[in-house]
Amino acid sequence: MAPQGTDDPTAADPDTGLIFARVLDGRGGAATIGWEEARHWMPREPQETLWMHVDRTVPCVDDWLQSELGLSEATADALTADETRPRAFREGDALVAVLRGINFNPNAEPEDMVSLRMWARGNRVLTLRRRPLQTPSEIAETLDRGKGPKRTGDLVTEIIEQLVTKIGSTIVDMNDKIDELEDGRGDHDTDEILTIIATIRRNCLGLKRHMSPQHEALLQVSRESPEWMSENNSRDIRETIDRLKRYLEDLDVSKESALVLQDDINNRAANLANHRVYLLTIAAGIFLPLSFVTALLGVNLGGIPGMNDPNGFWILTGILLALTALQLLVFRLLKWI
Repeated sequence: MAPQGTDDPTAADPDTGLIFARVLDGRGGAATIGWEEARHWMPREPQETLWMHVDRTVPCVDDWLQSELGLSEATADALTADETRPRAFREGDALVAVLRGINFNPNAEPEDMVSLRMWARGNRVLTLRRRPLQTPSEIAETLDRGKGPKRTGDLVTEIIEQLVTKIGSTIVDMNDKIDELEDGRGDHDTDEILTIIATIRRNCLGLKRHMSPQHEALLQVSRESPEWMSENNSRDIRETIDRLKRYLEDLDVSKESALVLQDDINNRAANLANHRVYLLTIAAGIFLPLSFVTALLGVNLGGIPGMNDPNGFWILTGILLALTALQLLVFRLLKWI
């Protein structure tokens, strides 16, 4: 069993679901506390904030949300449901958000985005996940170094910013890969290039599917920001929304670039195949009359010209060569070759 309050983002207490809990001190640092302390936590100083990161798949989490935090059944379901699209809403002075982040887990595709649920009110922030996500553990590390967010609004803003930033870095990586393929850099054959392009297009579609509603969710956060979010927090979220909008536009460009590159490769392959078929057709056209003549003379019937002439073979060879030269001249005049 993982210890309560562990810093390991992949380990959760199987009895409580707690991954870690931090008490922000209002100066950029935080203290680590366990489950029992977090359950009964009360701020000693006005600037303190409790942040709990929980695995929502643990069965007792849903009951805990309703019985101890006093959340409505609908809100608890939104925070623990297996499948839901990104969205955000106010519940009194609390902010509830369902967001998505890039999946950096082993053997995962970027478009298979990981859901992060968040509930924040006053001096409490609760985040819930099913699969490991980098953002919470990285923010916890900055708090441990004394350089993290200071208040509830700062923590919520930092989580949103990091989720969007990682989405942007993934899009940049895809664009770099497309540029590499367009410039012909790298040792890839045609089939491998088409496979890479198909993966990029699939990633673009998957990211767009989650990022479009996420953009709407962040707009909702900006429009209905609670009182505990400062003006700086609201400004930072607006900047994040603007960046996410640019990323959506970049996704469209990446998708179109991949499609153009795929069409170009397919057209080149088709042209190459057509050219090879054309050369084979020319060769067949050259050898067809030669094959007819040699087949006619090879029927082994009496009366074949030159059958008894010792120079008959060489005469026939000369005639065939002359016929070939005449064909090549005619093909040249017709601009077939």
